[in-house]
Amino acid sequence: QVQLVESGGGLVQAGGSLRLSCAASGSTFFINAIGWYRQAPGKQRELVAVISSGGSTMYADSVKGRFTISRDNAKNMVYLQMNSLKPEDTAVYYCNAESPISDYWGQGTQVTVSS
Repeated sequence: QVQLVESGGGLVQAGGSLRLSCAASGSTFFINAIGWYRQAPGKQRELVAVISSGGSTMYADSVKGRFTISRDNAKNMVYLQMNSLKPEDTAVYYCNAESPISDYWGQGTQVTVSS
């Protein structure tokens, strides 16, 4: 089992920045990739960014150049630095851990960007 706890969400004005954190615990040895997803009201959950155990990253086109995902394996932490935030970035952001056994999800953290 893997437990994920997100933090760092909040209310920010357009153009501002936030840094989300995801703390992983439990059987973290089996985690391959960790990603950030988001879900806005009335919309499907979408992938924002993902980072592999080797450090390779991938981003949604909508956040390229603005968001940066990183991980600290020693601390079992994954971060999402979000810059130049836009109102359309408003959503609940979820951390996801992928392992050979299962996928795990955190409870989510709300990000609200005001115009």
